[in-house]
Amino acid sequence: VQLQASGGGLVQAGGSLRLSCAASGGTFSSYIMGWFRQAPGSEREFVAAISWSVGTTTYADSVKGRFTISRDNAKNTVYLQMSSLKPEDTAVYLCAALYPYGSPSLRDPSSFQFWGQGTQVTVSS
Repeated sequence: VQLQASGGGLVQAGGSLRLSCAASGGTFSSYIMGWFRQAPGSEREFVAAISWSVGTTTYADSVKGRFTISRDNAKNTVYLQMSSLKPEDTAVYLCAALYPYGSPSLRDPSSFQFWGQGTQVTVSS
């Protein structure tokens, strides 16, 4: 499984960005896809997740109402639409894939078996 994240950049506070995560090398209908972020000196933080099959979503409280995760099954791509961005959203954003053995915690990075390389998002004040 390979994951390729893109779409990061520099944006002013209040602006928007859309991140993409292109998945390949597997059959993803049973997977859960997630976005995490990591700022310098901080731990990796859960942002959002979506089940590929039925599209069920879950969000971190810090982004709820501002970020939207979605997927395009035909393109094997997951998106993270980010709006009303704040300087504290600045981080490297990583996409990840999880094949749900048992009942994994979606908010725990160690639950995800596959990771992309990350894309930098910088929000200026």
